[in-house]
Order: sequence, then structure tokens, then C-alpha cells
Amino acid sequence: MAEQRQAGRGGPGRRETGELARELAKAVRGEVDFTTAARALMTMDASNYRRVPVGVVAPRDAEDVAAALEVCRRHGAPVVPRGGGTSIAGQATGVGVVLDFTRHMNALVEVDTAARTAVVQPGLVLDTLRDAVRPAGLTFGPDPSTHNRCTLGGMIGNNSCGAHSVAWGTTADNLRGLSVMTYGGAELRLGQGWEGAPGGLRELVDRNLALLRTGYPDGLPRRISGYALDALLPERGVDLARAFCGSEGTLGVVTEASVRLVDAPRARALAVLGYADESAAAEAAPGLLAHRPLTVEGMAEDLVRGERGLPRGGAWLFVETGGDTAAEARAAAAGIVRAADALDGTVVDDVAGMRALWRVREDAAGTATRTAEGGEAWPGWEDCAVPPARLGAYLRDFRALLAEHGLSGTPYGHFGDGCIHVRIDFDLVSEEGVARFRTFSVDVAKLVVAHGGSLSGEHGDGQARAELLPKMYGDELVALFGRFKDVWDPAGAMNPGMLARPDRLDSNLRFSVLPREPVDVEFGYPHDGGDFAVAVRRCVGVAKCRTTDAGSGGGVMCPSFRATGEEQHSTRGRARLLHEMLAGEVVRDGWRSTEVRDALDLCLSCKGCRSDCPVGVDMATYKAEFLHHHYTGRVRPASHYAMGRLPVWLRAAAPFARVVNAVGRVGPLAALAKRLGGIAPERSLPTLAPVTFRRWLREHMGERTEVLARNRTAVLWPDTFTDHLSPSVGRAAVKVMEAAGIGIVLPPGRVCCGLTYVSTGQLDRARDVMRRTLDTVEPLLDLGVPVVVLEPSCAAALKTDLPELLGDDPRAARLAASVRTFAQALEECAPDWSPPRLDRAVAGQTHCHQHAVLGDAAERRLRERAGLVGELSGGCCGLAGNFGFEKGHYGVSVACAEDQLLPAVRAAGEGVEILADGFSCRTQLEQLEGRRARHLAEVLAEGLGVTPS
Repeated sequence: MAEQRQAGRGGPGRRETGELARELAKAVRGEVDFTTAARALMTMDASNYRRVPVGVVAPRDAEDVAAALEVCRRHGAPVVPRGGGTSIAGQATGVGVVLDFTRHMNALVEVDTAARTAVVQPGLVLDTLRDAVRPAGLTFGPDPSTHNRCTLGGMIGNNSCGAHSVAWGTTADNLRGLSVMTYGGAELRLGQGWEGAPGGLRELVDRNLALLRTGYPDGLPRRISGYALDALLPERGVDLARAFCGSEGTLGVVTEASVRLVDAPRARALAVLGYADESAAAEAAPGLLAHRPLTVEGMAEDLVRGERGLPRGGAWLFVETGGDTAAEARAAAAGIVRAADALDGTVVDDVAGMRALWRVREDAAGTATRTAEGGEAWPGWEDCAVPPARLGAYLRDFRALLAEHGLSGTPYGHFGDGCIHVRIDFDLVSEEGVARFRTFSVDVAKLVVAHGGSLSGEHGDGQARAELLPKMYGDELVALFGRFKDVWDPAGAMNPGMLARPDRLDSNLRFSVLPREPVDVEFGYPHDGGDFAVAVRRCVGVAKCRTTDAGSGGGVMCPSFRATGEEQHSTRGRARLLHEMLAGEVVRDGWRSTEVRDALDLCLSCKGCRSDCPVGVDMATYKAEFLHHHYTGRVRPASHYAMGRLPVWLRAAAPFARVVNAVGRVGPLAALAKRLGGIAPERSLPTLAPVTFRRWLREHMGERTEVLARNRTAVLWPDTFTDHLSPSVGRAAVKVMEAAGIGIVLPPGRVCCGLTYVSTGQLDRARDVMRRTLDTVEPLLDLGVPVVVLEPSCAAALKTDLPELLGDDPRAARLAASVRTFAQALEECAPDWSPPRLDRAVAGQTHCHQHAVLGDAAERRLRERAGLVGELSGGCCGLAGNFGFEKGHYGVSVACAEDQLLPAVRAAGEGVEILADGFSCRTQLEQLEGRRARHLAEVLAEGLGVTPS
């Protein structure tokens, strides 16, 4: 048996892998993918660990699972079941064959509202289940912060909990039954009682009753570590499903689960309580449980950065209450505020306010990975739990232990259950840092045990803590864990290295394969010390980019994933491929990698991840960097020459605009032009303006003489899109700025932000264009006045790409700091001006670059003052500059538009004003929906009665 276990741990040799792939492809109806890209995408989860699989199988159903296991068994290949890949302890990484359940086995099979149960497949995303049962007033109680992308199978594997466990318990508390396949081919149905148990399990338990009755700590609502063998004690009802839950894919494969549903409160409110420090908040938390709250969450001021509108204090408890009515929920929250011995407290019961506060907490798994100083912080001691009454004392000792090891971290989490999350600034690159990581882990394990706690209180042991389980349970019980696994998996092939016979906690670290010296790059990466590898490893895998609802509430990330549903087209997937490219073990072609190129091909460069990703991954910049190196010295795609150098072609065509437009209306000629330019045949060519904005503005300003006041003057930037393709926007902006009493200065020569060169990775040309632009505008920078950029994408390029490409030129930072949007400039230069009162409804979209880089607070205020009522949608229009025009992108471009923009516009009535400040957004709406959208400046100019011709 030992030989079998060792064989399973290593998997097939390289020569056998091809045969394994071929046999799987014959036996399985789902996808079998042993390509470099597929393997690279599955090397990591949200932990510090990395293991390389031999291939990935996406089974279509339970028959496919059985077939895949049979083939793997013949080849001695290990198997790793995987859901959303958001595990923080490393258990979703593995050697051998990964079973990816998110692609096909993601159905909600059945809901029985009367019995309050649901039958689910393992790849079903939690929020999909919750959304489906919400109309019946039901929900699934456990709700990790990753609820909109984690899967039920992953939750069962980790025994996940979430913020509401004080009310509804862990996943194990909410299981009714499991359908499981073992590596040996047995199909088991697990529930209450011994029926369905693998052979030898009952005998193993009966022989060790005394150890099982004394070996587990008491008083721990969040005891997740180890196997839950005590659930098989006769006095506890012999619950096989509970014993299997939390086994991290080491015992068998879940193919279906029956889960319990609970009544969802019709209304909720949030009592927010401020305390002097986190220990005071922790000590107060157990006393609030008598009020039967839904949650008791805690965090300290080192996690909450910036003004959040929280009560006075250095730490806070979020205590959620429920009720049949809003008044009932609010009264319960108010009662908690009165009863709590807090420095300060308030009740929040509006949906938007509660959502904003919970977003701070839910994003913490990502935001906590960056220290307040911008340094890196990592999991590794992520979620221990102690009895709630011991939490305050534990936190004081934990902070002292951090200081003793020269480390810092930001604890937060489920104070009502005694469970703490923390990211710590481990150095996981140098030998000394890794040694400190190991020493600290051993010491903190001893500390947790001294406080009567569990090494894991939510995310499981994985590789991060399993090695330390003897400190919690003792050698005898941990040895029993090994025999328990052997009953289910004699070959030792189910997720080897986890839980039983674990790998060392300081092996398989994902940082060890990255280059030790910074690679030569073009962008400055100022927030990552100029190191591209540091920038790429920002992605810790929490997978906020893998959601289907990221566009709601004004968010953007990640439009291409929502269009395709494929991991390689998520921000995380692309970051993983870049990581493997730098590692050079799986992806071996470096900057020439076709796998990375193909994954980045559908990146819209929307910049949504720059703001929406909790750790600030900036895939648009990484894509530009990669394309620059990938095509250096090589022929580029035709679209790079056509659309990447668009400013050049538009300037050349400007004198012949009418002729060019006429040619573009001739079908065969337009088709030829699109084919030569790498443009999608489904697209219509944009119309060139017969009179450019610059020409109009020079003539317009030549008719005027005025004295400019510095505090009421702005430079108006004639970007390429406004100048050549939509000069009506520029003319309208001039009319509005003049009406507001703002003096306008025009740059003395041609200027360009370099956006089209950056987005196609032509960074040498971009840098040349930017330097010429700085030479042109340098005299204007000395005026110290705002630079108004009407096109959001150009404004974002000047704010970010310019200083990050030309970090050695102080003029770049000065220009970037001067950039304002149209609404920002009106507020700054004409604060007393009142816009025309339009009093009409609006719909449309906030430009994705504006959302990510510039913000839209000034635009919202301006619309409100003008009586323009309604919310603009989030997401990305899908055109995204050159992206939607490029051949091969049309389908994804349309799918992105259908995600948010087009449904919002279709829902708008005929009298609703359609707003879109971006040229791409307006073009997409016109070409796909036949609706004309306008820039806010155009709408205001019309309201002034000065619609420019």
C-alpha cells in the first residue's frame, strides 16, 4: 500500500503523459486539455503555493468523472478536484490531473422549497444558488467573501463558513447528503448513518472511539482543521457527509450534493460599533451573541484605509441584524448599539450604505495583501480560530509574536466565531525570509493551541498548516487521519500532499520559480519597485475577476471573462500565464510565448482591473508590455499598423475627409480597406470630420480677444478622437466653458497622448510621441492651469501611461497632475456656475477608463445639478478603442456590450437621454443598436441654446 501511495503522489512520467491524455480524450466527453496554457492556468490557487499538473479535464457529468478516474487509475495519475480555485491554503493546486467542475458540472439540479433543500453539482457558484432560491425567501447560510465566484464543491472541500456562520453555521452544518466517487471506482451516497461508508471505515472508528472522544478541542464553532472523524461517533449521530466535508479532495470526488436552505431575513440592518482597538472589539464580540445577530465581523484601522464614514474608534464590529420588516431589523440593530459598551456606534439600513461597508470587508482578502506602505503581504497564517471568549487575549499575544519575528499583519474577520484572517509581510523569496516564515508558523501554531484553538477556522489546512496538525491533535490522532484516508483512497492518489502525509509548509512556494533579478521592461511600475515580476505576483488568486456580476454597481472587471467564461480570459488567468512565462518551467518561450499572446488577445485593455481588482493588477499595462517585447523585430498584425498608428493616418486623411468618406461608403472598397487594415468585416468604418476640431477652434479663438484669469483658465486638449472623428463634442465643450466664464488655451502644436501606440504595444513609438507632446505643452505647464481632456481614454493615458513610460521626465508627472475631465474642470474653474436645468432621464455608460483611473464623482454632481436623473451602467462597451474593430474580436465585443450597456439602453424609453463620454461607447451604440449617444458637454450645450453646428 505504501508503494501505491508513493506512485500516486508522483503521477505518470513524461513519456506516459501523452498516452494518458489520449486515453482520457477517448473516454471523456468533456474537454481534455494537456496543453501548456491549460497546465499553466492551474498551477496556483489563492495561496502561496504552486504545483504543476499534467493536464486538465472538464467532465460533463458523473459518468465522465467515473471514466476519468478509471483512466487515471490505470496510469497511476493523481487527481485533484477543483472549483473556483480560491483556496488560500494550497489545496486547489496539485500534480496529476485536475478535474475542473466549473465548465460543465455547474447545474442547480433541484430545489424543494417545502423541504428547504437543494441538489447541486460541485461547479455551481454559490451566488447562483442563492439567486435562484431568493424569490422563495430562502438562502444558503454559509457565505464566504468569495460568494460570487466560489463553488459549492469547493465549499464542501474546505468546509467553508463566511460572515453569517454565527447564525447558520459552516458548510458541514448545512449538508444533507453527498454523491461521491472514490479513486478506486466506488460510487457512494453519504448521509446520516453508516449506509454508504467505504469498507473498513466503521471498524476503524469502533477501534478508536476513546481517541475520537478525547482528541478534539471543545468550544470551537470554527474547528476546520483535520478530518472531522468525531462526526462518526455514535453519540453524534454518525454523519458521513459531515465527516467527508472539509477533506480537501483527498478522499474522493463529489459529483452531487444535497444542501439545506434557511429562511432569509426580509430586511437587514447593520450596527457599526467603534472600539479603542481590536482587542477591545474582540472582547466585546461574544457578549453580542445573545442578541442573535446574523454576523459579528471585526476589523481594525490598519485595514480600513481612507475615510469610510465609520464611527469613532480604532477598531470596529459590524453586527448585522434581520427582521420581517425594515423597522424590525433597524430596531434590533439599534438595540445592539444601545447594549454594546462601545466608544461610538451607528445603524446603517440603506442598501447602498450596507453594500459599501460590506465591500470593505469582502475585499479585505485582496486589499490586505498590500501594506499601508505599499509592500507585499501574504497568506500563510490566514484563518486560525480560538474560542470567542479567548479572542481578545489571543490577538494581543499574536501581535506580540508578530513583533518578535519582525513581521506585521492586519488581522480582521469573524470575531463572533473567534476566527481571524490576516495577511503578513513574509519575505517568501529569500532563504532567510522563508526560514522566518517557517519558524513563525511553528510558533503561532503553538500559540493557537495554547489558547485552545484550531489551526484553521475557515479555509482548511492545505499545505499551509497540515504539517503542523500534530501540535493541535497529537501524533496519535494525526496517524489516525492517515488511516482514515487510506480507507477511502488506498492508492494515495487523491490530492496527495494535503492533510494526510502533507508536503512541508515551506515547499512548493510559488515565488521560488520567479527570476531573482528584475527583467528589462519599458514601463516604470512605480508601485512595484520597477520590477515586472513583483507587479505580476500582485495577483494572489482571489478571483474577483471571475464573476458574472462585476458590472453591477458601476464595476468593470473583467468583461472578457464574462463574455467567454474561460479562465485564460480572466485577469487572474492572464496573470498566471505571465507568472509562468517569467518562471520558464511550463511556459518556456518567454516574451515570444504564443500561450500568453493568445490569452492577452481578448484583453480589452479596459483598465477595469486597475481599480476593481482588490490588489490593483493592471493587465492593460502588462498587455502593452508583453506586446512590445513579443513583436520586437517582428512583423505585427495589420491592425497594429492601421489602428495602432491611427493618429498618423487621420492627420494624413484630414484634407481629403470627404473623399475618404465617399470611398468608405463603396462596399467593395470598404471591404478591401478593412481586410488590409485587419478590421472586422462586420464593422462600419468611422466617418471623418470635414472640418477638424483644431481648425474650428483656431478660427473661433481668432475671432475673440480676452484677458485670461489664471484661476478661471484651462488648456483644452484636442485629442485625436475629438479632433478628427467627433469635433461636435469639442465645439460643445467650448460653448459650455465660455458660458461658465472659463478662458481657453489651445496647445501651440499637435499633441497626442500616445494611447493607440500603447494599447498595441508599440512603446518605442509611444514614448517618442509623448516626448514630442511634452515639448509642445511645456510652456503651458508653467501656467499651472488644468488641462481639460474630453475623451476619457486619452485622459487616462495621460494620467497613467505617460508618467509610467516617461518616469525619467519630470514634465510627464506635471502634465499627468494637470489632467481634468470636463466636469472636473467646470467644478474647479467655475465653482459658482450653474448649468442649465434640463430635467430629463438619462441612461448610458461611464467609460471604463474613467471608472478605473479618473473617477466619475464630478460627472455625477454635474448631472445632478443639471437635473439629469438616472444611473449610468457599469461594465465596458466592448469596442474599447481598437479592440472591437480588430478582426476576430467582433463576437466578444458584442457580448461585452450585451453585458451591461445594451440592456440598459434598450430599457430606456424614447425620451431618455443616452450619455456616453467616450467615442468608443458612442460608436458601439450606433453600430449595434442604432442609438445616438452624446457627450455630457453636448447635452449641456444644447440646454444653453447654443448647439454647435
